[in-house]
Amino acid sequence: MATYTVNPDAVARARQLIDARQYVLASDWGERQPKADDENAFLKSHTWAEYASWHLALTDGANDDTKARYAFVYGDFRRVHRTALLACVYRAAEWRHKAVELAAHDLLQHLDQTSG
Repeated sequence: MATYTVNPDAVARARQLIDARQYVLASDWGERQPKADDENAFLKSHTWAEYASWHLALTDGANDDTKARYAFVYGDFRRVHRTALLACVYRAAEWRHKAVELAAHDLLQHLDQTSG
């Protein structure tokens, strides 16, 4: 099983987006989650650092500047999705990635407080 480290730049970016009210409160994350084609299109006009900022975790041992390096996407490359944060909490908890679970949970709480 892969291990992960929390991506502090992504956590900060998600918090900034939430504070700027760039979020979606209700969505079908299974439909809205970026697919491989969406990721490729994003990478054609953005840097790997920008791509990384949409992922709450870094895969330990994976090479930088590869999709395998970045995990736990929390938005659609434009806005934070509440359902994405829920999915991150659930998936991280399921596989006992506690630091990622807590980071996603904290963002979810911040989003709920902000959206009031």
